[in-house]
Amino acid sequence: MSLQNAPLSIVIATRESRLALWQAEHVQALLRAQGHQVELLGMTTKGDQILDRSLSKVGGKGLFVKELEVALEEGRAHIAVHSLKDVPMELPEGFALACVMEREDPRDAFVSPHYPNIDALPQGAVVGTSSLRRQVLLQALRPDLKIEPLRGNLDTRLRKLDEGQYDAIVLAAAGLKRLGLESRIRATFAPTAMLPAAGQGALGIEVRSDRQDLIDALAPLAHQPTWLTVAAERAVSRAMGGSCSMPLAAHGTFTDGVLQLDAAWGDVDAQAPLVCAAASAPVTTLAQAEALGEAIAQRLRAGGARGAEPLN
Repeated sequence: MSLQNAPLSIVIATRESRLALWQAEHVQALLRAQGHQVELLGMTTKGDQILDRSLSKVGGKGLFVKELEVALEEGRAHIAVHSLKDVPMELPEGFALACVMEREDPRDAFVSPHYPNIDALPQGAVVGTSSLRRQVLLQALRPDLKIEPLRGNLDTRLRKLDEGQYDAIVLAAAGLKRLGLESRIRATFAPTAMLPAAGQGALGIEVRSDRQDLIDALAPLAHQPTWLTVAAERAVSRAMGGSCSMPLAAHGTFTDGVLQLDAAWGDVDAQAPLVCAAASAPVTTLAQAEALGEAIAQRLRAGGARGAEPLN
């Protein structure tokens, strides 16, 4: 049906960081190839402006998407392209996730000018990350490391590393690859060692839920195996009350119709061991994927993981 629809005039709301613009331009090119007229509306979000405090202390990752949603609400833009790991688990009323695109590398990357991998870091080395998930997983791998906050866009984080503020930093491999910075990756963490965040490496496109014409236009860009996988991952986080204030990881792999889902919860104060859970099931619908995620969350709680109320 979507291929028969008349071409649309579409404005994409996007953050103005280099990575966000790459993502928006990627979607722009795909939609233009279908005959649509597509322009970008660059915006600066509160998440981009507040750099002196961790996201968990100032309102969570929703700070990266709120202004974009306002632009959709007011009709200044029609779709918003997000890194899915930055999208809150519950969208505001009237909004929908219309499309999840094929996933890039979901792993975390070890970046350092001097050391080839985490094992080569000296005792007490300083590692930069503001992700509570990465913090607890790094602590589990190397309790001796000193974990320091690291905010800013990708280029800012790399600059702080190059200035000598850190011995190493941990970033999403997907962002580095998308910006042609793969050479900065010294090593990638196996998911068994550093379980990725829910949705990491995947792009999601948000629209007003009443814009069926846009939902139809975006359908050819969707990648169903990725969508099912990240739906299960996000369901774990949703059931746990997850936000960036919770040290929670969830990662799925989809093979021959079977979804393998792994999750981990950690205590930032290192007062409790990591709680891990895993399960697999045949999955063909979003409802089945979300049910698997909810079952994993129950296993985490049964193992001692503490849930939280979602941030407002």
